[in-house]
Amino acid sequence: MARLLFIAFLALGAAISSCGGSGPQAQRAAIGRIAESYVRLSLVLGQYDPDYVDAYIGPEEWKPAPLPDGEEHLIPAAELASQADALVRELDAVDVSVLSDLEKRRVRFLRAHILSMKARIELVGGAEMTFDEESKALYGAVAPPADIDALDAALAELDSLVPGEGDLSGRIEAYRAGFEIPKDRIDAVFTRAIEEARSRTLPHIPLPEGESFDKEYVTGVSWGAYNWYKGNYRSLIQVNVELPVYIGSPLGLAVHEGYPGHHVQNVLVEKNMLEDQGWMEYTVQPLYCPQATLNEGGANYGIRIAFTEEERIAFIRDVLFPLAGLDPAEAEEYLRFEKLTRDMRGARTEAVRLYLDGKMTREEANAFLQKYALMSEARADMYLRFGEKYRSYVVTYDVGLVLVKNYMEREAGEDSARRWNLLRDLYSVPHLPADLE
Repeated sequence: MARLLFIAFLALGAAISSCGGSGPQAQRAAIGRIAESYVRLSLVLGQYDPDYVDAYIGPEEWKPAPLPDGEEHLIPAAELASQADALVRELDAVDVSVLSDLEKRRVRFLRAHILSMKARIELVGGAEMTFDEESKALYGAVAPPADIDALDAALAELDSLVPGEGDLSGRIEAYRAGFEIPKDRIDAVFTRAIEEARSRTLPHIPLPEGESFDKEYVTGVSWGAYNWYKGNYRSLIQVNVELPVYIGSPLGLAVHEGYPGHHVQNVLVEKNMLEDQGWMEYTVQPLYCPQATLNEGGANYGIRIAFTEEERIAFIRDVLFPLAGLDPAEAEEYLRFEKLTRDMRGARTEAVRLYLDGKMTREEANAFLQKYALMSEARADMYLRFGEKYRSYVVTYDVGLVLVKNYMEREAGEDSARRWNLLRDLYSVPHLPADLE
C-alpha cells in the first residue's frame, strides 16, 4: 500500500508540474516537488538497503510506513527504478533557461543523485557491475590502477628506514607497536586533537551558534571512525578502538570526522542549502552518491588546509606525543615513516577492486594489503570487511582526495585564505565530482 501511495504521489507531482506555467517560480516549484519525491524514494530504498540513508533530517511524515516482517529482502527493484526514471524525466522537462546559475547547479546535482540512486536500486536488486562500473554509477568516480612500481619503490625506502631484522612487514608491526596510544589515554589525545582542529577552522569557516558534537569509542565495526549527523548542527563522532590506535591517527581523524571535515560539511549543508535556500533534497544524505566523493575527498584534504606540514609535525610532537606518554624525540622519525605509509594508499583500493572483481581470493587480497598497504593481518581483514560491506565506496577517499587537492592547487595555489574559501563553498554550493576536474 505504501508503494502504491508513493506512485500516486509521483503521478500527482507530474500532473501539477505539467500545468504550472513556464516562469521561474513555476520551474522552482516543479523542482521542489521533484526534490520531495526524490527524498521520499530515498527513504523507501533505505527500507531495503539499511546503509543507504546515512542521515535524514526532514519531516517525519515523509518517512514510509514500516515494511511487514520479512519484506526488507524483497526489494521491488524494477518498480523503484521506474520511479527514479520518472523523476529524471520530470527534471529534464524543467526549463532551466529561466533559472539562475545557482539553480542550474541544483538541477544538475539533483539529476546526478537520482541517477546514482537508480544504480543503487539496481545493485540491491541483483544487477551485476564491475567495481569500476559501480563506482562510476554511484560516485561519478573511477580509481586509476595502482602503480605497483611506485609502491615497490616506497617499500624499498621504508626497508631502509624501519629498524630491525627480518621481513619488512614484521619489522613495521614491531616499530608501530612502540607508538601505540595506551587505551586510557586515547580520549585525552583525541579530545585535544579535535579542539585544535576546531580552533583552526572557526576563524575561516564561521559556523552557526550551537554547533556541537559528541564522541564515543566503539568496537566491532569495520571502519576506523564515523560521523553520524543528527541535524540541528550536531554530530556523533565514533572512533573504533578495537585495534591499536597509533599516535599518527588522532589528528587526521579529528580533522576528517570533525573540523573542517564531515561535521563542518554537514553543518554548512544544513545551514546554506536547507535552511537558507529551502532545498529539501538536502534533508537526506545518501551514503552511496556523488556527493560522497567530495565529502571524503574534502575531509581527507582538510588537514592540509588546517595545518602546514611543519605545524602538523610540531603539534603531534609537542602536544600529542606527551599526552600519549610517548617520547617527543622520536616523533619526527615516526612521522616520516607515517608519511611514507600514506603514500601507499592506492594499494587499498586496488586490493578491494581485484577481490570484488574476482581477480584475487580473499587470502590473496589480505596478503596484498599486508605487503603494499603495510597493514597487519587483522587490520587487512578489517579493511576487507569494509570492502565487502561498502564495496566501491573505497574509491571516494583517494579519488576524492586527488580531485580536491588538484582543484585547490589549480584555483588557489599557496593562498591559504583562498583555499579556506574554496573549501567552504564546496559544501555551500552544489558541486559534483566532474566540476572539480
